[in-house]
Amino acid sequence: MNAALIIFAKAPVAGQAKTRMIPALAPQGAARLAQQLLLHAVQQAAQVPWDALELCVSPNTTHPAFALAQDLVRKPTAATAQSPLTLSLQGDGDLGQRMHRALVRGLSQHAAVLLMGTDAPGLKATVLQEAAQALLSHDAVFVPAHDGGYALVGLRQPVPELFVDMVWSTASVMADTRVRAHQAGVRWCELAPVHDMDEPVDLQHLPQDWPNRSDLLKATLQP
Repeated sequence: MNAALIIFAKAPVAGQAKTRMIPALAPQGAARLAQQLLLHAVQQAAQVPWDALELCVSPNTTHPAFALAQDLVRKPTAATAQSPLTLSLQGDGDLGQRMHRALVRGLSQHAAVLLMGTDAPGLKATVLQEAAQALLSHDAVFVPAHDGGYALVGLRQPVPELFVDMVWSTASVMADTRVRAHQAGVRWCELAPVHDMDEPVDLQHLPQDWPNRSDLLKATLQP
């Protein structure tokens, strides 16, 4: 399939990244976790031979965090060698507007586009391959999150109804998306749900081999 993958990411800047983790990890610790999650997402995504692999970041080019994303693109790891990253900007608007715009842009060049976040370490290369495969027989694919949202969406054609005037960051996002998809006549597939790393309690779901996992878990137990 002529498929592309877009990784939606917020730069791992202390005080701005993973803010709900700050009470447990402090600003610097939360930023380090965000950077680990970003690198993990890139490494997993790059193991799949996409037609295009894009890192779409939220700061503008005048923001110092933009340099972090540029460094990641300029210095690819061995895992990214077969699918080199390109860099783009999310631009203005709420999350739905930015996602829809990125997907429309990708679908103007590719038969299918998947868009993933960086907060779910369960989005491994095998899951990404399964999601791409699902688009051979469905209009859309989702990887739901246990918190009620979703960690990945893939489309074969733009469906603005899934993104316009949606209330994001709530426990009803995936449920509302199902209703909208049904109303729009979309044939979709859902893969097994994954855990987002949003709150300190979520750290228990980090993979066993995650860097500094034991230290992160200890930090959540501090008074």
